[in-house]
Amino acid sequence: MSRWTSKRGPRTFYKGRGAKGTGVHGRDGKFVQVKEMVPELVVPELTGFRLKPYVNYRVPAGTDQPLTAKQLFREAVAPAIEKDFRDGAFDPQQLEKYGFEPTQEGKLFQLYPKNFPR
Repeated sequence: MSRWTSKRGPRTFYKGRGAKGTGVHGRDGKFVQVKEMVPELVVPELTGFRLKPYVNYRVPAGTDQPLTAKQLFREAVAPAIEKDFRDGAFDPQQLEKYGFEPTQEGKLFQLYPKNFPR
């Protein structure tokens, strides 16, 4: 099947490319540009910056190993739990404070068993 383009839809269909509008159409049909809707690009000053914006595809792969769940826990959550435990403020019933989720109810994508592939 071919790609969905504006040529395949009705006369009023305009697919576009995902760009946001920068204004509104007035009653007379003219386009009125709204200053607050125009994106403002903030570019840092790069004078004297030595790195180039291009990365060659032949560059060797990095040496860092991907993070495991255990490493991520030790780096992100464990220090906060240890600090609260030392201060006496740790409560095992309030694990949501550290990012733990007790259930998957109300989540857009539940892990198991409703959308589990069979």
